[in-house]
Amino acid sequence: MEKPILSDPEQYPTDEIIFGHIGKSKPLWLALFEHIRSAWPDIAPEWRYYNDGKSWLLKATAKKKTIFWLSIVEGGFRTTFYLNAKAEPAVMASAIADELKEQYRQSLQSSKFPALTILYRDEQDLENAKALIALKVSLK
Repeated sequence: MEKPILSDPEQYPTDEIIFGHIGKSKPLWLALFEHIRSAWPDIAPEWRYYNDGKSWLLKATAKKKTIFWLSIVEGGFRTTFYLNAKAEPAVMASAIADELKEQYRQSLQSSKFPALTILYRDEQDLENAKALIALKVSLK
């Protein structure tokens, strides 16, 4: 298990703090949030400290629907999208990478809350996230 980052409940995650942790992933972070601002202005990102995980998480919502959760890891960041079994046809038909489709299939079999997690390393990860945001927004 990775050591929690942003674990001080008194230290709100400012850009300076975030960028100090995510390092070379900063361009992907900026591109992700620019895409959200321009393509999905109804999505509202909000940082909260969660006692159960002892760290800050960003929850991105559109109205009352949670689109994804974001956490900071040393040297990067990751998003997790929770998609129930009814979303399976849409996930499998989407433009996301085959590895993510396989991750979803395995998650369906092993978890009560099927999820897809992206650790941002390159542009393909960003493209997968864009596709998953569009998918999640479109689901009823």
